[in-house]
Amino acid sequence: MSRPRSTATDHRAGRSAVAIATVILAAGSLALTALPAQATPAAGPDVSAAATPSADKLGSHDRALLATYRKQHLARTPLKNADRAVPDFATLLIAVRDGRTAEAERALAALGIESARTESAVGYIKANVPFGMVDRVAAIEDVVAVDVDELLRIDEVRPDGANAVAAAGGQGPEAPSAKTSDSNAYMPTRETGSVDFKERNPFYDGRGVTIGVMDTGVDPTHPALETTTTGERKLVDTVAGTDPRNFIDLLFDATWQNMSATAKVSGPVFTDQVRGETWKAPDSADLRIGLRPIQLPQGPAVVPTLVRESDSAVWVDTDLDHDFTDEELLRPYRDEQQVAHFGTDDPNTPVNERIPFTVQVRNDFFPGAISVNVNVITEAHGTHVAGITAANGMFGGRMDGQAPGARLVSMRACHSFGCSSAALTDGMIDLATKHGVDVINMSIGASPEFNDGQSARALVYNRLIDESGVQLFISAGNSGAGVNTVGDPTAADKVVSVGASVSRATWWANYGSQVQNERGIFPFSSRGPREDGGFKPDLTAPGAAVSTVPDWLPNASVTETGYTLPVGYSMMNGTSMASPQATGAAALLLSAARQRDVSATPAELRSALYSSARYNDEVPAVAQGRGGLDVPGAWKYLSGEDTAVEAVSVVAPVCTPLSGNLVTPHTGSGVFNSCAPSSGGQGIGESRTYDVTVTRTSGPDRAVPYLLTLTGNDGTFSAPRTVKLGLNAPTVVKVVAKPASQGVHSALLRIDNPATRAIEQSAMLAVEAATPLAEGGTYEVTGVAERNGTVHYIVAVPEGTTALDVKLDGLADGSHTRWWAFRPTGVSGESAAPGSLSCYSGYLDGNGCDPSARTYKAPAAGVWELVVESRRTTPLLHNPYRLTVTVTE
Repeated sequence: MSRPRSTATDHRAGRSAVAIATVILAAGSLALTALPAQATPAAGPDVSAAATPSADKLGSHDRALLATYRKQHLARTPLKNADRAVPDFATLLIAVRDGRTAEAERALAALGIESARTESAVGYIKANVPFGMVDRVAAIEDVVAVDVDELLRIDEVRPDGANAVAAAGGQGPEAPSAKTSDSNAYMPTRETGSVDFKERNPFYDGRGVTIGVMDTGVDPTHPALETTTTGERKLVDTVAGTDPRNFIDLLFDATWQNMSATAKVSGPVFTDQVRGETWKAPDSADLRIGLRPIQLPQGPAVVPTLVRESDSAVWVDTDLDHDFTDEELLRPYRDEQQVAHFGTDDPNTPVNERIPFTVQVRNDFFPGAISVNVNVITEAHGTHVAGITAANGMFGGRMDGQAPGARLVSMRACHSFGCSSAALTDGMIDLATKHGVDVINMSIGASPEFNDGQSARALVYNRLIDESGVQLFISAGNSGAGVNTVGDPTAADKVVSVGASVSRATWWANYGSQVQNERGIFPFSSRGPREDGGFKPDLTAPGAAVSTVPDWLPNASVTETGYTLPVGYSMMNGTSMASPQATGAAALLLSAARQRDVSATPAELRSALYSSARYNDEVPAVAQGRGGLDVPGAWKYLSGEDTAVEAVSVVAPVCTPLSGNLVTPHTGSGVFNSCAPSSGGQGIGESRTYDVTVTRTSGPDRAVPYLLTLTGNDGTFSAPRTVKLGLNAPTVVKVVAKPASQGVHSALLRIDNPATRAIEQSAMLAVEAATPLAEGGTYEVTGVAERNGTVHYIVAVPEGTTALDVKLDGLADGSHTRWWAFRPTGVSGESAAPGSLSCYSGYLDGNGCDPSARTYKAPAAGVWELVVESRRTTPLLHNPYRLTVTVTE
């Protein structure tokens, strides 16, 4: 467009809303030929000392997005490899006050803003808003929070990314195959107790339950995802949650053909108005043709698409011969499970060159337009996740996912370039309310600096769980191993946030790596607590698996194992793999509950999972939450005669660089102190009392005795053993913290009525005791990092520091060891990409990062966390090192 929108009057704003719809529809015919520059804010100064006001409903992250979008729009040039410029509006995801959706929508209309979607039951409005109008929208009284649609990258879940190293010598693990038992370390469902649970209860295998998979799409042709254990078709439906009206989908998702009345043609022969080419078609006068390129695995290509107005029949010219009459008439997958294909397979290659696709038709995006989605899967992530939840007979044998009897619904909100946060929100609502699913997995999220669980998406997801009765499981994130790195919207109170655990057996089977500890946590798994001290992650589940992937996409094996997986299977790792373990486990519990006529509401399901989780004494509380998933244990709680628990809330003091932005400043739902000793933080050896207010809001109208238990405590915390809680009577519990050493000290405070079966409440306690750094001074420490292990150091950087210099030496020959820095706000301080490929000594030459010495210029004042980690490929089980830190003012 030629100029920024005027917002001088409501009349002009109204014209802007019409113009937005017009430009979006016009964009439907444009070609997106390659990945544009990522529409995320460029790296800027650390905001820990200059946080946005607590009244800001947008927050610094979304304001940075808006600034980037506006800058890209004003440049009036197409993004990299794209043939259209950024529009002059943003798609806003708006959470409104309970019961006030209509009022908020009227206030938007008064500004000339038309909602693109409204869901009153969950207090959600989506709208395209000119940049200059965003603050006026946020200022509406009934608006609680606003998120800006953004492109969320799909985390790299291949252990070596696109890199490979030479296989290690020696005898490696055996490859999985049709002979592999269901109890195995490749797909380690047994670590949740589910294999034993299914053996004892063979009908509680997920049958009768439908799992929603919000991801990159699920392969509709994979043999292990073809049928359930009862012979039913496993994939019930596969649809796209993307929306060509969304800011991000408009730029990045080239799968919708939006055909207006100008695209109307008549058979049996016609000439299109775009390219002037002649086509053969069914003999009908109410046809429309779409000629927009779509993204295929091998790249973008024009896929001519025809739709009939009268009955939404679709034809796709798969052989590009300008003849639709030799093509199959297609209907949406749910109707007749139709799957069409592009290309012809070459039997001489292991990869399948014949690419399946399905179609979907909608007429509610634009007035008078028909939109057809050619749903092609270009990423393996969603199929891998689906296999973990519910694969049946992997490799043609006995190896299954968690719930082989369950059915699936695939909601594709992502594509080759990432995921639209608007599509993830819309698609989640649709899955829970329109597709008959019983539980949903989403292994996608963001890693914002401010993760208090109060984003618009988090608030909407909380309401969606309550309104639909469908529990959501979301990966905790792969931004670890620092404190307060848990993502969003997994930070939502009622979402089950899942971290990634790993066993010694899986380290060997899937990586060819040997470790000492029986169970642990992956270094990449994001840690809690939330910014407000809120309890995240909630629990852990195995975060690595050999699972299903499309056979037309490259698969992944780990070189050091010495084996190569066949096409159609990959080994991947991440909290993306942990979350579907928990989702599939929930499907087993729901399957059992239905067959036994046992109540299993989302609240009851969460209570059973949380109360039965197995705490690992070798792992800090901030990394594992309540502990590892335990299916048999959860079933004991869920199937008991009396599963009622009393509602208990917790209010506790919080001190972080951003805690002034909390809904109630410096106050949250758990004790969290990550401030520097000079700014309210707790010093080493200092004793401090934190007033934790506990309130029981249900149950008898009398004082009830409760047990208080500290779990995972390293001696830092102490608290009374009992407390009496009256109904709606806030009661202060004195929690004392005295950290004896530097580091992150955390524990769970369990608040339990012994008269009920489940645990009523758990609160996270976390204190970072930092070593103060002085100007010109040097902090030096030696230590030993175990293979696949981490060691954490907490230092306080003073105000006015111009440089923070860190060195790592004293390493043994061949050691693959690194350090990773986290800023005071819990985000990475490194310029290198996160993951297990960067900054290791002796590995890929640092992969673009200096593994021995780095300088952090103008570091934010406050507590920095330095994590030393030894990679799985290091030849040494124990890796000595020396870490030296110096500050310059």
